[in-house]
Amino acid sequence: MTSETPYDLLVVGGGINGAGIACDAAGRGLSVMLCEAGDLAGATSSASSKLVHGGLRYLEQYEFGLVRAALKEREVLLAKAPHIVWPLRFVLPHVAGMRPAWLLRAGLFLYDHLYRRQRIPGSTALDLTRPRAGEPLTDGIARGFAYWDCWVDDARLVVLNARAAAAMRADIRPRTRVLAGEVRDGLWQVRISDGGSEQTVRARAVVNAAGPWTNDIMRRFTAAAGPVADNATAMRLVKGSHIVVPKIHDLDDAYILQNDDKRIVFVLPYERDFSLIGTTDVPFDADPAAVAIDDGERDYLIDIVGRYFKRTLTVGDIRWSYAGVRPLYDSQDANPSEVTRDYKLKLTNGAGQPPMLSVLGGKITTYRKLAEQAMDKLADAFPEMGPAWTAGATLPGGDIGGDPAAFAETLRARHTGLDAEYLGALARRHGSLADDVLGDANTMDDLGADLGGGLYEREALYMKTNEWARSPDDVLWRRSKTGLHMTAAQRDQARDRLAAML
Repeated sequence: MTSETPYDLLVVGGGINGAGIACDAAGRGLSVMLCEAGDLAGATSSASSKLVHGGLRYLEQYEFGLVRAALKEREVLLAKAPHIVWPLRFVLPHVAGMRPAWLLRAGLFLYDHLYRRQRIPGSTALDLTRPRAGEPLTDGIARGFAYWDCWVDDARLVVLNARAAAAMRADIRPRTRVLAGEVRDGLWQVRISDGGSEQTVRARAVVNAAGPWTNDIMRRFTAAAGPVADNATAMRLVKGSHIVVPKIHDLDDAYILQNDDKRIVFVLPYERDFSLIGTTDVPFDADPAAVAIDDGERDYLIDIVGRYFKRTLTVGDIRWSYAGVRPLYDSQDANPSEVTRDYKLKLTNGAGQPPMLSVLGGKITTYRKLAEQAMDKLADAFPEMGPAWTAGATLPGGDIGGDPAAFAETLRARHTGLDAEYLGALARRHGSLADDVLGDANTMDDLGADLGGGLYEREALYMKTNEWARSPDDVLWRRSKTGLHMTAAQRDQARDRLAAML
C-alpha cells in the first residue's frame, strides 16, 4: 500500500532527537511521520544519567560554546517541563592527587557565569567536616564544593515530545521499521513495516535520527546519485553503563566523584529509595540492540564509590543496571571520554535528490536547540513553514505553575480519597495531566488492579492509550520506574498482567 499524499517530513528514530525534531516540525505546520523500530526512548535516550546539565567536565576540553548552550537550555527545559525536570545540588569532594582546588574553583566560576542563571543557585565552597554533606564520605575528605544542575526523567521527556507532536497531527509510529528508501519523482519513497504489514510512504524530506543505527539507515536509502551511505560521516559508538543500589546516604544531594583516570562518576538520588551510579565510557563496536553492562564496568563503579563513601557496595547490592550506546561524532580523540558531546547535522541534498538530514551526536540537554537548528537546515525545502516556537512552549503536563511540590499538594486536595504518596509520584510523572490519568477515581480501588510498586491498572491503560505503551517494559522501566519498586515475584506477575492488557 502506498500513501497518496506525501508527508513533508519523515523522521527516522524515536529517541530524544527524533521526537524533538518531529515536535518542532509539526508546530511549524509541516505534516510529519515519525518511525521508530522499537519503543520511544527504547535505546540510548532511556539509558542516560538522567541529567539536564551544562557539562562541567566539558570545560576541560575547552568546549565553552557547548557548555554555554547547554546552560541556556537548562533554564529553558526547567520552564518547559517542571514536572519532570527539577534542580539538583551536586557535591564535589576535593581529594589530593586529583584536580587542584584552584582549578575546580575556576571551573565552577565559569560554570556559574557562562550563562545568566534564573532558576539555578550558584556554586559554593564546602567544609565537609561539618554537617551534613560530608557525613556519608570516608574520613579524611575535608573540603569540597557544591553546584547545581538538573535532574530529568529522560524517557518521559521523549514521550512528551512525541505527545506534543501528535497533538499537532504528527503520525507517531513506534515499532515500525524503515526497510528501504529511494528517490522517485522528486520525493523520497520509503518502505516501512510494523511487523504485520508493509506500507510505502512518500516524503519531501527525511531526517535520520536513528542514533547508533544512523549509518545503517543511510545504507537503506538510495538517492539519484547513488547510495546515501557514500556520504556518511564517521560516528564513534561509546557504551555507558549505570547501576542502581539501595540509597547509600539519606541526603537529597548528588555527588560527583573524580577518578584517577580523569573521568568522573555521578552518584544520584533515584526513585526515593535508591542511588543511581554512573556512567562508564567504553568503546563499543557490537550490536547496539544487545548492549549490556559487563563485569569490569560493575567493578569500576563499585570501586570508586568505595573510595569515597563509608558505605561499602558489592555486586549483590545491585538492584538494576542498564547500558546504552552513545552515538558520538568522531572527533578523532583517542580517549572516549574526550570525544565531543556536541552534535553535527549533515545535510545530503544532491542534484535531483530531496534532502536527507542526518543527526550525529548530541545530548539530552541540547535536544530542543538541535531540533531548531535541524529545521533551519531544512528551511530551503520548506519555505512555507512557520518560525521557531519551542523555546517558550511547555510540554504536555508542564503547566503546573512552576512548583511541582505545590502542584502535588493541590492534586492531593482534589483527591482526598487517594493515597498521598501515590499522588505525589503521579504528579511527577504526569504533571497537570494527572487528573486525566485519575479520571473519576475517588478511592484506590477505583484505580483498578494494584500491579505493585505504585502502579495501578488505570495508569497502565492510560499509557497504552495516550503514550504508545505496548509491552510490560514500556510501562515498568520507561514511562514509569515502578519496576524498581517491585520484588522479582511482583515484576513477573505485573509483566503477565501488563502483557494481557497491552
